[in-house]
Amino acid sequence: MGNSTSRLYSALAKTLNSSTASQHPEYLVSPDPEHLEPIDPKELLEECRAVLHTRPPRFQRDFVDLRAECPSSHPPIRVMQWNILAQVFSMGNSTSRLYSALAKTLNSSTASQHPEYLVSPDPEHLEPIDPKELLEECRAVLHTRPPRFQRDFVDLRAECPSSHPPIRVMQWNILAQGRLDALVLGSEVGPDFLLLLLHSALGRDGLSEKAKTTLYSALLKRSSGKSVLRKCLILEEILAYQPDILCLQEVDHYFDTFQPLLSRLGYQGTFFPKPWSPCLDVEHNNGPDGCALFFLQNRFKLVNSANIRLTAMTLKTNQVAIAQTLECKESGRQFCIAVTHLKARTGWERFRSAQGCDLLQNLQNITQGAKIPLIVCGDFNAEPTEEVYKHFASSSLNLNSAYKLLSADGQSEPPYTTWKIRTSGECRHTLDYIWYSQRALSVRSALDLLTEEQIGPNRLPSFHYPSDHLSLVCDFSFNEEPDELL
Repeated sequence: MGNSTSRLYSALAKTLNSSTASQHPEYLVSPDPEHLEPIDPKELLEECRAVLHTRPPRFQRDFVDLRAECPSSHPPIRVMQWNILAQVFSMGNSTSRLYSALAKTLNSSTASQHPEYLVSPDPEHLEPIDPKELLEECRAVLHTRPPRFQRDFVDLRAECPSSHPPIRVMQWNILAQGRLDALVLGSEVGPDFLLLLLHSALGRDGLSEKAKTTLYSALLKRSSGKSVLRKCLILEEILAYQPDILCLQEVDHYFDTFQPLLSRLGYQGTFFPKPWSPCLDVEHNNGPDGCALFFLQNRFKLVNSANIRLTAMTLKTNQVAIAQTLECKESGRQFCIAVTHLKARTGWERFRSAQGCDLLQNLQNITQGAKIPLIVCGDFNAEPTEEVYKHFASSSLNLNSAYKLLSADGQSEPPYTTWKIRTSGECRHTLDYIWYSQRALSVRSALDLLTEEQIGPNRLPSFHYPSDHLSLVCDFSFNEEPDELL
């Protein structure tokens, strides 16, 4: 961002939450004006208009000349009177709660500046939030964006009645903000690709070279503000489906966004960062990304939890997993839920295979030799043709991939779970999976994927969707009489 934009956001970010001053009394001390860098008012006006580019233009108001032959040799004194409407009165409690978390992450270096955010608050002292109310607040923030695409659940029940409500599980690689910032700010890609990103975001064709240059500059300058809207898009996706269990990868705003908000929605969360997260290489980063697992406390009780640093060929790696044994409060049945994110990129297939074997061995021990039903969610970074996929499909844990059930034969994975454009070209792959113990659990329904038409020619992420991976959502139920072997 340019200096003027950063100065603008520096002021706006501090006041996005109306309680900022009380939380940070240092803001109440007026700085020495001699040490403040001056701002050109015309330049600042242009920056404001750049931020508000999606809003309708301002109404034109004209000055009426009231002079009655009263010449003066000095310039007039212009006075403005305005009741600007205090922010606290223009927003309800729920909105202020939403902005309380989002405002802290408007600047990506929040965590390093405010280490107190790394301390998880006591959930008993947090005011609960109605998920429907919070969803409406997210949509209010996103009112200038196109509406969400409609995705429907496909009923997969085959005479598997259950006396208890299903367990809804969401799997999603949300794309770390630090990684997206690296893309947008050009540390991983060049100006041509940034123009492509901008072209995708604004959906404009036939741009002149002058327009491209202007928009390219605007993209760099407004990257900070977009992160707030992107968090709202992520929250909207989660709140729209209201999962009982949420398995996320590439989470780099756990402590200052997802944990505070989701805990007020009744979730208990666990976060396990990568030891050497690439997000740490991004200037003004928010800390490492990693895996996060959330479950609703009114439905489940935590029995035990394990953070697993995956190994490959006896070497500790940069990839992690979380595995938790939960007990359903309605039925008393126990099951294990795990989330992971394996090594990315072509050429690392054997490495991923070794990581998968290590994870399977850990899960074998945690489930007591497959006595406890298991659900494994993750971005495996592996197509169904890879060895790591075959290891899971043939494991003694007797796992099946839930999204295969959407295919006509019940044996084929979806054609894609991620679809993006990089400097090397289009990347369309099936990398994300929800595995489950097929003899102890049944899939009652699964959320269908976005179509190619919905995704659009510029692929993901986009103005409509905040990640380059699609979320996967399944409803599970226990089989009433599970087989002796799972």
